[in-house]
Amino acid sequence: MTDEIFTELTMGEFLDRQAEKDPDREFIVYPDRDLRFTYRRFNERVDDLASGLLEIGLEPGDHLGIWARNVPDWLTYFFAVAKLGAVPVTINTYYKSHELEYVIRQSDMKALALVDGYKGGNYSYLDILYEIAPEIRETSSFTRRVRSAKLPLLRTLVYMGPEKHRGMYSTNEILSLGAHSPGARERLRAIAKGISNRDMVNMQYTSGTTGYPKGVMLTHRNIINNGFYIGERQKLTEIDRVCIPVPLFHCFGIVLGVMAVLTHGCTAVMLEQFEPLAALAAVEKGGATAIYGVPTMFIAEMTHPLFDKFDLSSLRTGIMSGSPCPIEWMEKAINLMHMRDITIPYGMTETGPVFTMTSVDDTIERKVSTVGTAMPHSEVRVIDPETGLDCPPNVPGELCCRGYNVMKGYYKMPEETAKAIDRDGFMHSGDLGSVDEHGYYRITGRLKDMIIRGGENIYPRELEEFLYKYPGVKDVQVVGAPDPRFGEAVAAFVILHPNVRVAPEDIQDFARAKIAPYKVPKYVWFIDALPLTTSGKVQKYILRQMAAERIKAAEEAGHRRE
Repeated sequence: MTDEIFTELTMGEFLDRQAEKDPDREFIVYPDRDLRFTYRRFNERVDDLASGLLEIGLEPGDHLGIWARNVPDWLTYFFAVAKLGAVPVTINTYYKSHELEYVIRQSDMKALALVDGYKGGNYSYLDILYEIAPEIRETSSFTRRVRSAKLPLLRTLVYMGPEKHRGMYSTNEILSLGAHSPGARERLRAIAKGISNRDMVNMQYTSGTTGYPKGVMLTHRNIINNGFYIGERQKLTEIDRVCIPVPLFHCFGIVLGVMAVLTHGCTAVMLEQFEPLAALAAVEKGGATAIYGVPTMFIAEMTHPLFDKFDLSSLRTGIMSGSPCPIEWMEKAINLMHMRDITIPYGMTETGPVFTMTSVDDTIERKVSTVGTAMPHSEVRVIDPETGLDCPPNVPGELCCRGYNVMKGYYKMPEETAKAIDRDGFMHSGDLGSVDEHGYYRITGRLKDMIIRGGENIYPRELEEFLYKYPGVKDVQVVGAPDPRFGEAVAAFVILHPNVRVAPEDIQDFARAKIAPYKVPKYVWFIDALPLTTSGKVQKYILRQMAAERIKAAEEAGHRRE
């Protein structure tokens, strides 16, 4: 390893270079619709879109939200916005009105590009947007300037689908504007010269420990270099074809997936959304040599009734991340899916995201029991949370990271940023882990109360703040409960005001209407009092024990009835 980082280019510069170096190689492929973009063709489309966005008023420094599944133009918008010096704000496809309104307002979003809705989710993104700001329906089809009291900075809406909607631009319109505007293209080239790879290029929202989601500011330098080193651990080359069924609004999709592909000049085999049968078909038809997913996704693929019908022999490597994987399923992925070089990363959105990772050469025992070694140019420490001193080998402490990959901070949250990144520049993960004599890290627990459900991070405080709004709720505490499919499920312990009658389903329905489905409590239990310390703090570990005991008792009662 040299002292120099892999690249100091911006994302736009790097795409330009790859398009010139290997113009006819496929960059993005959608096997299910036989849609293919070479590096050159994709780069041309990005330039047209970026020029068109300039024409409709987007300026360097503006924030544009992308609220869509992994549709083909998701990446066109991401790269186009980056090329014109603006900032893509990636929006969780499961969000509903409560979360969407907050993100649009907190991010100072000027423009929003969206699709119809979430396939299979039974809700429309347009309806959710109109619920927040009904006056958007009356936006002039001539000026197309949005005016909303609740969303004062939002000015432009772009519909990414084929239909036309009142007051919204379509992608085809913007592409046409850009393609026929020499002046905008010249301006785009001038803007590119002023973009630094230290500039923010991606804002992703994490669930909030304080009850409010935080906008993580990631730079060109963060995500391009992190993607490169992730690809190196998989030994990717230009002949590799990486199947990406994970969402692009997460770092898993955009950094571990697309940035690793871009920096190695290989091909992304895309799925619009995960479905086990579609993923298996994409591997076979797309000739994928790698596939990504959380353990529940791999299990869904390998247990599908038609699994044996697919030829997966092209696979070699891939990434399993999001939660620990039982060794028997890791062995099956290696033996049944031919993923002899499977890898396991660890990190957080705030660290770009990966700062430790196994390599293709590690043993299966290390892939199951550890999260690998520190990534190049990332300094990792295990510290005693009380003293701040480094822990000896094999002694648990808090995992911290410093390096090129650490975020610029949380958007408009300096106090939260100062709590997360210490004076020496180390990002504190909130996770407990240890490192052995050979430099391999293990995750042993959490300092924070985060719930990990099937790869999605959920902070109880955010849910508690939301559930307090339900009429009749006096107090509520949210914890993680054991779940055989997702690893953890959301459980809410609720104290009601006197003489209030509420059923668990009432609270679940309230949550289901306003927040992302993965955050909705699977269990709601009513209690009279919370377990407290002598100083009055809630003992969440006791609530977690209570949740596990209640689930176990319910299962045993079910078995007895059978």
